Amino acid sequence: MEESISGFKVRGDWGDVVEHGERITRALRDEGVHDPAHDYGAHFARAFEEWDEWRPKAHETLDADVSEKTADQASVEEGTGEQAGKDPDEDIKTAGEKLTTSYEQLEEDDPEAAVDNWKESIDYVARAADSAGRKALRRVEDTVYQNVMTQLAPYYFDNELISANVQQSARNGDNGDQFVFEVNVNDDGLKDAVSDRLAELDDEVDRWHVEVEKDTDAAEAIEGAEPPPEVDDQSKFTTN
Repeated sequence: MEESISGFKVRGDWGDVVEHGERITRALRDEGVHDPAHDYGAHFARAFEEWDEWRPKAHETLDADVSEKTADQASVEEGTGEQAGKDPDEDIKTAGEKLTTSYEQLEEDDPEAAVDNWKESIDYVARAADSAGRKALRRVEDTVYQNVMTQLAPYYFDNELISANVQQSARNGDNGDQFVFEVNVNDDGLKDAVSDRLAELDDEVDRWHVEVEKDTDAAEAIEGAEPPPEVDDQSKFTTN
């Protein structure tokens, strides 16, 4: 691993990439970043979850899985309508109902209530347009990113906790596919702590066990069989 002001970098095969992500995740977890009750707070805990979801896994590939996750992570955030679980059509319908109510209140000589409903109607129309626009942008972003941008730039991840990028440096050479994976911790104090913990892991760990996706379907299909138990993070390494 190379360490510099821009982060922690490894060069190697896919296993090296996966292991690098796991080690940094373990170091962050040891610092308590995953715990909303920790000093770092709930916002860092959410950022940690996002990173843990994005980081490359042993059962994934760069061109398919990491590409898709990168496009999702880079897409336009949800607007207020989407966050409320409302489709644009629903908001347009509500806007029409509010407008109808507004006209009825005018006829009932209640202009103040009529103005309130008219304003709400406009708000729903605006929210519907916002939701529709965001969805259209995401479709364009996803197509452009996965088919164009990944040909020009690395696959990347960025939030308030982690900035990372991974790219393929060689394909089908004598040593197989080779990659470069760089991860930076954006908080300087936490970055120093992660650096220290990574050094400790190098001293403590005899052999790092790369986490792989477990196939429980076969076991569950056998009558009376129980799926293998989930293994916690402590099983990913063996101490000297």
